[in-house]
Amino acid sequence: MIKQEAIYPAGRHALYEQHGYSAAIRSGDLLFVSGQVGSRQDGSPEPDFAAQVRLAFDNLRATLEAAGCGLNDLVDVTTFHTDPENQFATVMAVKKEIFTHPPYPNWTAVGVNWLAGFDFEIKVIARIPEAA
Repeated sequence: MIKQEAIYPAGRHALYEQHGYSAAIRSGDLLFVSGQVGSRQDGSPEPDFAAQVRLAFDNLRATLEAAGCGLNDLVDVTTFHTDPENQFATVMAVKKEIFTHPPYPNWTAVGVNWLAGFDFEIKVIARIPEAA
């Protein structure tokens, strides 16, 4: 049986403890990352939408790095949007800043009506490099 290991980024463990879930679970050579939002250090939402999307990616990077991964190790991406039609252009602009060349991870975008005060959330599955 494959042992599962909880992964937490530095400085944010208390937020996960408070809500009773892990930032990510390592299972074998896969990392399953919980939805990351554009939350500030205190857990509050970043009000500017573009900055919130960038901060969600920063929070994702921190979780990936805690497991020895990076954005290039992403296999599957799912994003959640409270207003996809009006947010799409902003999300695509940020996405192009982050993923600058192929191969790109597969990506599913889902419209939702509630994200606990946030407007964007990203959850991923990554393959952990052998060196990690």
